[in-house]
Amino acid sequence: MRDLLQRLQRRAERRLPALTRYRRPENLPIELHRRRIYIVPTGFGLGFSVLLLVMLVGALNYSNNAGLLLTCLLGASSAASMLVAFRSLDGLRLGHIRAGHAAAGQPLELILAFDSRRPRNAIRIDLDASTIAFALDGHASALVKLTLPTEQRGWQPLPRLRVWSSWPLGLFRAWSWLHPEQSVLVWPRAETAGPPPQARADDARHLRLHRGDELAALRDYHAGDPQRHIAWKASARHENLLVKDFEQPQSHPQWQLDWRQLGGLDNEARIARLARWLNEAQVQRRHYSLWLPGNEIPGGSGPLHYARCMNALAQLP
Repeated sequence: MRDLLQRLQRRAERRLPALTRYRRPENLPIELHRRRIYIVPTGFGLGFSVLLLVMLVGALNYSNNAGLLLTCLLGASSAASMLVAFRSLDGLRLGHIRAGHAAAGQPLELILAFDSRRPRNAIRIDLDASTIAFALDGHASALVKLTLPTEQRGWQPLPRLRVWSSWPLGLFRAWSWLHPEQSVLVWPRAETAGPPPQARADDARHLRLHRGDELAALRDYHAGDPQRHIAWKASARHENLLVKDFEQPQSHPQWQLDWRQLGGLDNEARIARLARWLNEAQVQRRHYSLWLPGNEIPGGSGPLHYARCMNALAQLP
């Protein structure tokens, strides 16, 4: 029965111009209204209709007023449920969509923000084979999380989303399409293994200094140095005051991740290796820079710097 309904739905999409119009991408926000909401009976609804028909024939045949009254009440309830199912979607508004970060081949999290002017129950969204249900309170918004499968790096347009509801009795299904004109950026897939990056540890220009706890050297006193750092015993043997210097070279030099160092690989292999180096640098909390054709990112560290570098890799042609 479900396959039959899906075939009828696809045939209706090909024949009805309104359905075709709302299959095209649209700018956010998207609001559902009566011209884009469609209602079809469910399998349970078709069976219930047959039951009502049998009850109506039996009540008329035997002149059973009680049975006729019951049939009319059930028929009115089913008609009212169709209206309630329609109103569950009418006026529903998709405000914005936020996307997370994911490498190619991993699911990417989408957060859809819906808002409404009245309460709604049992609304469902279909994305590929997954279905998510949610509800809204009056004059409130709801954040719905979906997972989008990814296959390759770069900009990936969002697919069509089917939003539907069979509330309250499950006799009718009101449904509509949401096709936001928005793309998400998928990061490249990192290679599984390979050589480490070349860190220029022998170049003194790339050694950064940080405050340490151990004495590194003695230097001349400068105005503003704290008195507790003055080496009084050593200063007594010299003409000038000497100060204890606690600055030491950083043990982890900056990584210079350079596209030009990977000349023996094709473009996708270079991107995969650079992605792995970025992952290792982020895990080890290193300071690193990235050179790409037409884009040079200076040295930095942290999640924002990592995301900037991965975004630049993902957008390479």
